[in-house]
Amino acid sequence: MPDVVGGIAESIATVTSGQDTSLNHTILVSRPGGFGRDFLYNGIPVRAVTSLGTIASSPIAPTYPLALAWRARSVDLIVHHSPSPLTDLGVLLGIPRKTALIVHWHADLMLSAIAKLGIKPLLRHSLKRADRIIIPHESVMHSSSYLQGFSEKCVVIPYGVDFRYWANLSAVEEEKVVELRRAHPRLIVTTGRLVPYKGHAVLLSALQQLDATLCIIGTGILAAQLQQRVQELRLGTRVTLAGRQTRQQMKIYLHAARVFAFPSLTSAESFGIAQVEAMAAGLPIVNTALRTAVPHVARHELEGLTVPPGDAVALASALNRLLDNRELAERYGRAAQDRAKHHYDRASVVSRTEQLYEETVKQRTTTGRGSSVIS
Repeated sequence: MPDVVGGIAESIATVTSGQDTSLNHTILVSRPGGFGRDFLYNGIPVRAVTSLGTIASSPIAPTYPLALAWRARSVDLIVHHSPSPLTDLGVLLGIPRKTALIVHWHADLMLSAIAKLGIKPLLRHSLKRADRIIIPHESVMHSSSYLQGFSEKCVVIPYGVDFRYWANLSAVEEEKVVELRRAHPRLIVTTGRLVPYKGHAVLLSALQQLDATLCIIGTGILAAQLQQRVQELRLGTRVTLAGRQTRQQMKIYLHAARVFAFPSLTSAESFGIAQVEAMAAGLPIVNTALRTAVPHVARHELEGLTVPPGDAVALASALNRLLDNRELAERYGRAAQDRAKHHYDRASVVSRTEQLYEETVKQRTTTGRGSSVIS
């Protein structure tokens, strides 16, 4: 959605864009910077509150907790996409007993020991107040120190993507794919924010050992640093830092690629919606053996290959294996597409999520259907 990018924003968009007409959604977010504004996103009212900027991907929006506490008075359900300390502050300010709270747990916050002293109690307070905690895979519950003691509240619902969109091409898109493949016959693609835990620097080091080209789609604080690294490694025109692209252009790149790289380094990467989009496009995946859901989405020797995080040599070896063995890459790609269709299609995910929303509201109140929801 406008102003907000990344996996959390994609998750919010997925659920709200497929909403049951009996549910009245509104979205509350904070801007990365600038004055607050109201707009519609896919017909859903969005309030983006004023922000003074961002630090470590977190907005400085002092009015956000107050806005959340105020809106909580008139809704049946709050859907809290965590980590978001500002939302935790809003929950701490107080939400009515009649209002249900569901926490979508996306990832642990990577904090210093000092920062944890202030933030962890806020997170734990929200988890204690929550009626349900949605996690994308059971591994997240076991690997998260924050979720310990709340396993009885956890419900596994994976992230979903619009399978039909990512799997299919128009005639015009197909032409562009053919042109791109002709120019880059051994193309590797990765998508995601340019932040340290995504592992782009490791991917650049791996590219030194490959006869291939790489396209990195995304924006973030490391853009200039990665461009400098490309020059230092003398990768020249073999790397394209494409910046932010439209969904259509991303789809074209995915269909033109031979393999999708997902070299994330830490448990801040809890799932990886980007790899599901690539799977829906029929790409084999090379991901990393994190303790989160990442290696369970595209599985080793089934939909792709999994390597140790931070290991440029192993990453290069896996990518090279798929680039050199077209039959293996196509087999993994077909399996990946089948898994995306049957396990991660948006329609199924939205249906399960909305069913949980309604069940939770009914348990907290007697309003039943026709509930209003704030995300």
